[in-house]
Amino acid sequence: MRVGTPGFVPERLVEARAARRIPSKKALATLLSVNPSTVTRWEDGTSAPDAEALSALADQLRLRREFFLRPVCDSDRPLFYRTLSSTLVRDINYQEAQMHWLQEISAIVGHYVDFPVIDLPDVLNGASYKQLRDEEIEQIAVDLRRHWGIGEGPCPDVVALLERIGCIVGSIEMGTAKLDGLCSWSRAEDRPHILLSTDKMSLPRRQMDAAHELGHAILHRDVTEDELKIDLKEIERQAFRFASAFLLPSTTYPYELRNTSLASLLSLKERWRVSVKAQIKRLSDLEILPSEHGISLYKLYSSKGWNREEPLDREWPISEPTLLRDALNLIVESKVRTKNDLLAVEFTMQAGDIENLANLPAGWFSKSGEIVKLTLRNISEAPQNSDMASIIQFRPVR
Repeated sequence: MRVGTPGFVPERLVEARAARRIPSKKALATLLSVNPSTVTRWEDGTSAPDAEALSALADQLRLRREFFLRPVCDSDRPLFYRTLSSTLVRDINYQEAQMHWLQEISAIVGHYVDFPVIDLPDVLNGASYKQLRDEEIEQIAVDLRRHWGIGEGPCPDVVALLERIGCIVGSIEMGTAKLDGLCSWSRAEDRPHILLSTDKMSLPRRQMDAAHELGHAILHRDVTEDELKIDLKEIERQAFRFASAFLLPSTTYPYELRNTSLASLLSLKERWRVSVKAQIKRLSDLEILPSEHGISLYKLYSSKGWNREEPLDREWPISEPTLLRDALNLIVESKVRTKNDLLAVEFTMQAGDIENLANLPAGWFSKSGEIVKLTLRNISEAPQNSDMASIIQFRPVR
């Protein structure tokens, strides 16, 4: 039998520690001045913190006490992210915890606001991703463009499209350039949530990352955890192929290619908002670019230092998600809930976490949503004969 606070959810402590980038149970124990075995028991559920310890946890992790009493917003579907062998586990855990918080914010806001209807057609018609051929991915990308009415030219803002078709999108600083984004279908809403990185970001990279996560939402919604572990490389390849085909349709983009020089690809980048490096890969996939020429272009590309930053990368503003931000503004402006209500009753994270994930301006919660209007009294309109005061005559001093 557990002792301590009734209803304490151990998984929430694990999630909070990851979200605050506290690397180990021992590190958290040091911050709390408790024995590491105590934190271990809290996290594995064999015991729970008492009221005083729970308050200390909440203060240290900058959360409300109620945070630890609510269930984790997880999903029975896998979380898609590009795992690299050099990626630190704590970075991946941080990203996963932030995804759970994005889903929690979305679920709360969804109680008050109707999000756009989910418009992600079942393009596989019951088939498995394992049966997908590259030409089918190419056709799916073109068909979806037509379905969503964006034609076959450049797609200027993939993030805005994602929100229009019912995806919830957040963007945060990951603290590493090795994690670009992730996608997960939430259990509560059965809606795809996409979290994008802001690290070393440019518009072409944001476009490709967003299209890549869209590929997961479309092609891999029924993939299991085991399949993801076994076939991660192929699943990632399919998502990238879809993103490339979606941003650079085979029916139009290749016909604008004058030649295969870096200068020509840079000119196309200005129109299509896709990096030169991604265009080289796209032309190789379409077998328009011979492999030897592709290798030469990559070498020239690297020698120019474009691996660090390409020309035009700073020319365009980076597209940002607006759906959650607009929804929270609507809730407050319509006086359904005040900002204080939202923080004290609905949300269990601190204001900065919500502002970050919902793309709200820093300090949004601290700015009063209600202004009492005052007017200056017009003294000239005061009554001449007032009973509120009288004039006393004084005799002149002699």
